[in-house]
Amino acid sequence: MGKLLDESLLAGLPPFLGLAREELRQILDEAVSQRFDAGSNVFAEGSPAAQFFLLLDGHVRAQRTTRNGDQVILHQIPPGELFGIARAMGLDSYPASAVVVAESIVLAWPMRLWEPFMDRFPGFAKDTFRTVGARMHDKNDRIMEIATLAVEQRISSALLRLVNQSGRKTADGIEIDFPITRQDLSEMSGTTLHTVSRTLSAWEKAGIVHSERKRIIVRQPHQLVILAQPQG
Repeated sequence: MGKLLDESLLAGLPPFLGLAREELRQILDEAVSQRFDAGSNVFAEGSPAAQFFLLLDGHVRAQRTTRNGDQVILHQIPPGELFGIARAMGLDSYPASAVVVAESIVLAWPMRLWEPFMDRFPGFAKDTFRTVGARMHDKNDRIMEIATLAVEQRISSALLRLVNQSGRKTADGIEIDFPITRQDLSEMSGTTLHTVSRTLSAWEKAGIVHSERKRIIVRQPHQLVILAQPQG
């Protein structure tokens, strides 16, 4: 199946920058293209890490399940990013589930190719370290937010992260370019669904955001920046 894929799919992506066309061809020949519907899992938390992936199109998020059965969203995976990289963290199983938010297309490689790719392709190794570092930084930021910020500030920060990752300019403002619910936002900001709903309703009245079913548009991003700042 990899032979049906064109090298241009990878040419502009960070893990494969600087590679010759022949090298991209070799990488694609080892890949399998897969399509996933919204609501499905690319892989499940705790399952053997048999493959690693690249998101070509769509939206996927990493989430974990707590002992109480609650879902915690760890991060959003944008197109062009590697995921399922358990081997980079020295793990043999996936530490979280990869849940498809909107119909997505991914490339998958067997995990046995992880070390060969790291050795042969400098850009692949560099982007892997960047991705792991960015996720750790994001995780630390969220821990600090929960520990030190008020609820409104945490919700503002969560929305700003989504805008920076997947914001799309429209005539009405900056739209978060994938389906997101108020429940999702409550999990990302460490608060209740009721609090998120109350906060977004107040912001809508103030003209800061517009939200409807699985859709959020930020109309005044500068106001969100102000709201996200620690007070005092």
